[in-house]
Amino acid sequence: MREIVLDTETTGLSVESGHRIVEIGCIELEDQILTSNRFHCYLNPQRKVSEEAFKVHGYSDEFLSDKKKFHEIAEDFIEFIGDKKLIIHNAQFDLSHLNNELKILGKKPILKDQVIDTLDIAREKFPGSQISLDALCKKFRIDNSKRKLHTALIDCELLSKVYVNLIDQKEPKLNFLEEKGEIKNNENSKINFCKDIIQPTASELKEHQIFLKKSLKKNYF
Repeated sequence: MREIVLDTETTGLSVESGHRIVEIGCIELEDQILTSNRFHCYLNPQRKVSEEAFKVHGYSDEFLSDKKKFHEIAEDFIEFIGDKKLIIHNAQFDLSHLNNELKILGKKPILKDQVIDTLDIAREKFPGSQISLDALCKKFRIDNSKRKLHTALIDCELLSKVYVNLIDQKEPKLNFLEEKGEIKNNENSKINFCKDIIQPTASELKEHQIFLKKSLKKNYF
């Protein structure tokens, strides 16, 4: 099963205030294992970044001024996510901004049915606890020392590990075909292992006792 871990950074909190996306990060999971497939871009939001947002992600107006606009990457983004499930932390925020950008271009919105919100999972799993991404990293002992600022790809990588822990899949699923009592080698031939207990003969036991007396020092404690 292929899933997409997704995160965005924006010029500010509210779409209603005219804020836009400045970064999109996506990484693909296959059976909860990271693949090499990624989608990442910085975007020119065509407006100023708020002071509060700058403190969060550190992307200045100057840095973003020569980046592509959303309409230039929209088709590539839509093709990348396809109909795969989207893993997002606090999906309401990201969806509102993504769907605002898609609406401006007359594109179909991303539906909630396509999204798994790890914030909802964490809220149900740990009621009353802190459930920010940093708090969950700490809870699951995930190293988040690289997260000096909020950046989409780093947040995606951390979220992918948090997600695996939240769904109680502590280790990624490996799609090995197993058969009880058998292991297949590279030539697909079966190797059977004997599970019978073989008892030593009387002569073997006698030789073992002689070996112990000659070879091992006596213990006095």
